[in-house]
Amino acid sequence: MIPPLPRIAVQADPFDMTREYEALIAGQRRIGGVGSFVGVVRGESAGQSEQLQGMTLEHYPGMTEKQIHRIAEEAIRRWSLLGCTIIHRIGYLPAGAPIVLVMTAAPHREAALQSTSFLIDWLKTKAPFWKQEHLEDGTTRWVAARDEDEIAADRWNIVSAS
Repeated sequence: MIPPLPRIAVQADPFDMTREYEALIAGQRRIGGVGSFVGVVRGESAGQSEQLQGMTLEHYPGMTEKQIHRIAEEAIRRWSLLGCTIIHRIGYLPAGAPIVLVMTAAPHREAALQSTSFLIDWLKTKAPFWKQEHLEDGTTRWVAARDEDEIAADRWNIVSAS
């Protein structure tokens, strides 16, 4: 069987989760489970008490999509996925706005859920995105990597997507 091609998008526009789900499962009869994750801009800074107005996400065009495509193919291979969708938004996003959508389709729920977790852990730690928080007091600051995210990614033996 030929592995499915992942759907990868890096975009400023919002995504439609229902439409993406329908596209993921279209024509599939072997799917037994779909794993999904939607990341949202928090209204407060992680580990801080400061309130956020929003966040700006930047990326390296071309390289970012290529890296995400490679890790999606790795997930498809590891879990024998029947489908994979990753959409990551860029630009300014207000607090409460969705940032990222990860969906995987598999014959069984465990593979769908594990692969979704694997992909979001990779996106949080290895994907070439840069995040700048916009605080309510009008200041901004770049978001540093968090130890908890690195520990979560380490369980998958993720080195790089290159």
